[in-house]
Amino acid sequence: MIKGVGKSMRMKRVIDSAGVSVICALDHGMTSPQFIEPLADIETRTREAVAGGANVIMMSKGMIRVAEPAFAPTTSLALLLSASANPERGEPEVVQIAEVEEASRLGADAVVLFTALAAASEPGMIRTLAGVGRACELSGIPLIAEAEFPTTYASVDELKNRYGFEYLRRNVRLCVELGADIVKTNWPGEEASFRKLVEAANGIPVVLAGGSRVEDDELLRRMESAMSIGAVGCSVGRNIFMHRSPEAITRALSRVIREGWTANKAMGALQQELGTMAAR
Repeated sequence: MIKGVGKSMRMKRVIDSAGVSVICALDHGMTSPQFIEPLADIETRTREAVAGGANVIMMSKGMIRVAEPAFAPTTSLALLLSASANPERGEPEVVQIAEVEEASRLGADAVVLFTALAAASEPGMIRTLAGVGRACELSGIPLIAEAEFPTTYASVDELKNRYGFEYLRRNVRLCVELGADIVKTNWPGEEASFRKLVEAANGIPVVLAGGSRVEDDELLRRMESAMSIGAVGCSVGRNIFMHRSPEAITRALSRVIREGWTANKAMGALQQELGTMAAR
């Protein structure tokens, strides 16, 4: 069947032959309320994530011009189509700043749209999501919809208390309804709730967002839990590029996701690697 073959080909690279995806999000310059120092050297951060096992890098159209040399032949680009206006506010407005056609020209295997449902901006957000979904279908490019809390620059508990679990579940389902091929969503606080998010996606692949900075063992435990109940991988930014060894933590995540290691085993190997680095 000819229709959809382009999207199918690209999906095989975004979700690899093992059926998983290890995504490193280096696009926080488009969403953060402050400048994030580790992203000043975007090429090095890309090279570290790729060396650690990331098969997809999320990035803006400006930064791919700088970071392209760090991409391996098998590394996929997921181009961010949105930025957060007034990110210092509790509910920033999401603005589309790139087109699906631009992603195709830049060699992307997917596009990414942050989907924030909140207050007066919600109707415009839904129209933007629907428009991107249509454009992706016409162009044969997978859409990764970030069905997340309106801001991710707070703890899971704080966000869950502010918006409630049903906010996430509705967001996941809305993204699927409007054409998402992969849904990225937040850790809701416990395994049973994450299972409901996977169920809300109705068979569309789900990846777990890294969210705000957490301890390494907590990140790996969340990832192990998510994989055990149907996630196909992760999309992690700050917990990789702000880590003292972005390569090592990416490798630990990859071991849990791609090789089926337990969080405890991956944590032990990570500590050993970090200890060896410190001793040099």
